[in-house]
Amino acid sequence: MDYLEYAKKFFATDYFATEAAGIVIEEADVNYAKCCMTIERRHLNASNAVMGGAIFTLADFTFAVASNMDNPLTVAMTSQITFLRPAFCKKLTAVARCIKSGKAACSFIIDVTDENGSLIASVSETGCRLNKKL
Repeated sequence: MDYLEYAKKFFATDYFATEAAGIVIEEADVNYAKCCMTIERRHLNASNAVMGGAIFTLADFTFAVASNMDNPLTVAMTSQITFLRPAFCKKLTAVARCIKSGKAACSFIIDVTDENGSLIASVSETGCRLNKKL
Protein backbone atom coordinates (compact mmCIF):
# COMPACT_ATOMS: atom_id res chain seq x y z
CA MET A 1 0.00 0.00 0.00
CA ASP A 2 1.15 3.54 -0.74
CA TYR A 3 0.64 5.07 2.71
CA LEU A 4 1.68 8.55 1.63
CA GLU A 5 -1.05 8.77 -1.02
CA TYR A 6 -3.57 7.18 1.34
CA ALA A 7 -2.72 9.68 4.09
CA LYS A 8 -2.97 12.66 1.74
CA LYS A 9 -6.37 11.50 0.52
CA PHE A 10 -7.76 10.66 3.97
CA PHE A 11 -6.52 13.85 5.68
CA ALA A 12 -7.43 16.17 2.78
CA THR A 13 -10.62 17.10 4.66
CA ASP A 14 -8.73 17.99 7.85
CA TYR A 15 -9.10 21.63 6.86
CA PHE A 16 -7.70 23.20 10.02
CA ALA A 17 -4.37 21.42 9.62
CA THR A 18 -4.12 21.41 5.83
CA GLU A 19 -5.67 24.77 4.94
CA ALA A 20 -5.62 27.03 8.00
CA ALA A 21 -2.19 25.89 9.23
CA GLY A 22 -0.81 24.87 5.83
CA ILE A 23 0.63 21.53 6.96
CA VAL A 24 1.88 19.15 4.27
CA ILE A 25 2.32 15.40 4.72
CA GLU A 26 5.77 14.46 3.41
CA GLU A 27 6.07 10.82 4.51
CA ALA A 28 3.67 8.25 5.94
CA ASP A 29 4.01 4.64 6.97
CA VAL A 30 2.61 2.37 9.66
CA ASN A 31 3.19 4.17 12.99
CA TYR A 32 5.38 6.82 11.35
CA ALA A 33 4.85 10.20 9.69
CA LYS A 34 6.75 13.29 8.68
CA CYS A 35 4.90 16.57 8.09
CA CYS A 36 6.08 20.11 7.48
CA MET A 37 4.73 23.62 7.76
CA THR A 38 6.12 26.61 5.90
CA ILE A 39 6.03 29.51 8.33
CA GLU A 40 4.01 32.54 7.33
CA ARG A 41 2.94 35.68 9.18
CA ARG A 42 -0.24 33.89 10.35
CA HIS A 43 1.90 31.47 12.40
CA LEU A 44 3.75 34.15 14.38
CA ASN A 45 3.10 35.56 17.84
CA ALA A 46 3.72 39.12 19.03
CA SER A 47 7.46 38.46 19.49
CA ASN A 48 7.77 37.27 15.87
CA ALA A 49 8.38 33.66 16.90
CA VAL A 50 6.19 30.77 15.80
CA MET A 51 3.14 30.57 18.08
CA GLY A 52 3.15 27.58 20.43
CA GLY A 53 -0.30 26.57 19.20
CA ALA A 54 0.98 26.36 15.62
CA ILE A 55 3.84 24.13 16.75
CA PHE A 56 1.43 21.93 18.68
CA THR A 57 -0.96 21.71 15.72
CA LEU A 58 1.89 20.47 13.52
CA ALA A 59 2.90 17.85 16.10
CA ASP A 60 -0.66 16.69 16.78
CA PHE A 61 -1.51 16.38 13.08
CA THR A 62 1.69 14.39 12.50
CA PHE A 63 0.64 12.07 15.34
CA ALA A 64 -2.78 11.65 13.70
CA VAL A 65 -1.23 10.66 10.39
CA ALA A 66 1.26 8.22 11.93
CA SER A 67 -1.16 6.58 14.34
CA ASN A 68 -3.86 6.01 11.74
CA MET A 69 -1.85 4.23 9.04
CA ASP A 70 -3.07 0.60 8.90
CA ASN A 71 -4.39 0.80 12.48
CA PRO A 72 -7.86 1.07 13.98
CA LEU A 73 -9.12 4.66 14.07
CA THR A 74 -6.92 6.39 16.65
CA VAL A 75 -7.61 9.63 18.52
CA ALA A 76 -5.46 11.48 21.04
CA MET A 77 -6.08 10.82 24.73
CA THR A 78 -3.22 12.77 26.27
CA SER A 79 -0.50 15.05 25.02
CA GLN A 80 2.50 16.68 26.67
CA ILE A 81 4.53 19.26 24.79
CA THR A 82 7.90 20.61 25.86
CA PHE A 83 9.01 23.77 24.08
CA LEU A 84 12.81 23.72 23.95
CA ARG A 85 13.57 26.98 22.14
CA PRO A 86 11.69 29.69 20.29
CA ALA A 87 11.24 29.12 16.56
CA PHE A 88 12.42 32.01 14.41
CA CYS A 89 12.46 30.08 11.16
CA LYS A 90 10.99 29.60 7.70
CA LYS A 91 9.92 25.95 8.02
CA LEU A 92 9.14 23.44 10.75
CA THR A 93 9.18 19.68 10.37
CA ALA A 94 7.60 17.14 12.70
CA VAL A 95 8.45 13.45 12.81
CA ALA A 96 6.22 11.05 14.73
CA ARG A 97 7.49 7.64 15.76
CA CYS A 98 5.67 4.99 17.72
CA ILE A 99 7.22 3.77 20.95
CA LYS A 100 4.33 1.43 21.93
CA SER A 101 1.46 0.13 19.83
CA GLY A 102 -1.24 -1.91 21.52
CA LYS A 103 -4.79 -2.96 20.73
CA ALA A 104 -6.38 -0.28 22.91
CA ALA A 105 -3.69 2.39 23.22
CA CYS A 106 -0.49 3.63 21.65
CA SER A 107 2.32 6.03 22.53
CA PHE A 108 4.25 8.28 20.18
CA ILE A 109 7.10 10.76 20.40
CA ILE A 110 6.91 13.67 17.98
CA ASP A 111 9.98 15.83 17.48
CA VAL A 112 9.60 19.26 15.86
CA THR A 113 12.70 20.76 14.25
CA ASP A 114 13.49 23.87 12.24
CA GLU A 115 15.18 23.92 8.83
CA ASN A 116 18.61 23.84 10.52
CA GLY A 117 17.76 20.65 12.40
CA SER A 118 17.46 22.40 15.78
CA LEU A 119 14.98 20.71 18.10
CA ILE A 120 12.19 23.21 18.79
CA ALA A 121 9.74 21.00 20.71
CA SER A 122 9.23 17.42 21.78
CA VAL A 123 5.76 15.97 22.22
CA SER A 124 4.65 12.78 23.93
CA GLU A 125 1.20 11.70 22.82
CA THR A 126 -0.98 8.76 23.86
CA GLY A 127 -3.70 7.60 21.54
CA CYS A 128 -6.85 5.58 22.04
CA ARG A 129 -7.41 2.87 19.42
CA LEU A 130 -11.11 2.78 18.61
CA ASN A 131 -12.73 -0.41 17.37
CA LYS A 132 -13.11 0.94 13.86
CA LYS A 133 -10.97 0.86 10.73
CA LEU A 134 -10.50 3.95 8.57
